[in-house]
Order: sequence, then structure tokens, then C-alpha cells
Amino acid sequence: MSGLGSEALTRRLAEVADAKGASEIVALDMRELVSYTDFLTICAARNERQARAIVDEVKLRLKQEDGLLPAGVEGSGPAGWIVVDYLDAVLHVFTAEARQRYGLEDLWREAPRLELALQEPGTRSVAGA
Repeated sequence: MSGLGSEALTRRLAEVADAKGASEIVALDMRELVSYTDFLTICAARNERQARAIVDEVKLRLKQEDGLLPAGVEGSGPAGWIVVDYLDAVLHVFTAEARQRYGLEDLWREAPRLELALQEPGTRSVAGA
């Protein structure tokens, strides 16, 4: 079993999503606002297929490398969004259209953002994309 705390888990979700080509990754600190999770990580995928690939990679790597399984996965690529729930940290993967429609960053605009040290766009190697 992994000893990752909620903030470390959130950073891990963001790093894996970033490595799989997710963009516009934002992590919101929800600890003072809700009781059901500590952090929401929100990212964009170019299309439904990439959204599924991001989710599959997150599930695989967190299982293999950290010994973690999600408590649940909801949504689907065709819906434009997929949620992967690790209880203390939740990952939302959206297509651009769905992200705009649901507007989670606007809904939770009072949530502090967690600074993420991710690769700058354009610096990803072909193998890492």
C-alpha cells in the first residue's frame, strides 16, 4: 500500500497526466471547502481517445508504482469527461468542450491552486508524449 498523502497523490496524478500529454493541468485545494476530497486535479485532453489514454495510464501507473486503485471511475470518452476518484484526490479529465461546459475552475474559483512543477509545453520528448 502506498504511503502517499493527499497532496503528494495530487502531484502524482498531475505528473502522470502531464506525461501522457494532458494540457491545462490545474490542482485545486478543496480542504477548506468540501468534506469529500482534499484536492481536485483538472486537465484537458485533445479528444475522447486521449482522455481515455490519460485515465488508463493514471490507473496503470498508480497501481504498479504506488499500489493504489481508484475507488471509482465515472464518465466516458464520448461524454467528454472522465472522473477518477482516489478519495483524497480526484482527477477530472475533460475534452476542451466539456471542460468549458462544466467550468469546474469557475465553480470552485475560491479554492487555492496547488503549484505544480510540470514540464513546460513544447519541452516534452517524443517518447514522453
